[in-house]
Amino acid sequence: MTDVENKLIIGTAPDSWGVWFADDPQQTPWERFLDEVAESGYKWIELGPYGYLPNDPTRLAEELKQRDLKVTAGTVFTAFHRGAKQYDEAWEPARKVAELTAAMGGEHIVVIPAMWRDDVTGEAVENGELTDEQWADLFAGHNRMGKVLLEDFGLHQQFHSHADSHVGAQQDIETLLAATDPRYLNLCLDTGHAEYCGASSLELIKNYPDRIGYLHLKQINPGVLAEVNEKNMTWAAANLAGVMTEPPNGLPDLRAVIEAVEALNRPIFGIVEQDMYPVAFDVPMPIAKRTRNYLLSCGSRTRVQ
Repeated sequence: MTDVENKLIIGTAPDSWGVWFADDPQQTPWERFLDEVAESGYKWIELGPYGYLPNDPTRLAEELKQRDLKVTAGTVFTAFHRGAKQYDEAWEPARKVAELTAAMGGEHIVVIPAMWRDDVTGEAVENGELTDEQWADLFAGHNRMGKVLLEDFGLHQQFHSHADSHVGAQQDIETLLAATDPRYLNLCLDTGHAEYCGASSLELIKNYPDRIGYLHLKQINPGVLAEVNEKNMTWAAANLAGVMTEPPNGLPDLRAVIEAVEALNRPIFGIVEQDMYPVAFDVPMPIAKRTRNYLLSCGSRTRVQ
């Protein structure tokens, strides 16, 4: 990470503009997303779902250059707990993301695990608890992928614990970290998903300082979360209900998180991710500006570049 020594660098992602899919008419067009990111004062972005931004490296590099933007990471999805054959299924799309991320100068791949229940119907597609064998398959798959990403592309795998997945709660995250190689897997600490699943961002930073490789900064509305838990709502339904909220209106306390991360005394990216799919096109940018200004006020070594 050049020119950002010992700083927390704030960036943003297509997710904060209501983008969950490569192509969807309900989503902000990619040109508008890039324009508004730059206008909002950010310098770093994630690629978002593969295919949303141009896949051609030359074209994408030119679009980013025109707006003075740089790439931190790409995102891939895995289901390694389902057995060794899942590696080949995950690797081909991951390879494409890795190639584009590396070509744009990014240094990270954020990896999101599969969810155990259908995001629309809420029906379980598999057991919500993993067997010892499934945990072992999950560990092996991530160690393998992380090794290839690092050795072949120079990219660092950052595991994103996620609502309605098998790795969300504090114990799940700690189990993962204990059984994986820190050379090949560290944590994309998503403060919103951690809070959603009952995990403590501050405890994770305190107890696993060397495993915090990347951040997604977001907050949960505790009142909505209580309703989500009472009604056993899916992640998608929770999102539509407004479980994510604009900082500093929710939990966890991002000022405390930023102070703890700054105390690690090393460079790290903190990407703003406020899930808002679907959202009217004129809603995201004002929120992005306010969030940027708030986060920059939270720490003495927090910057946008």
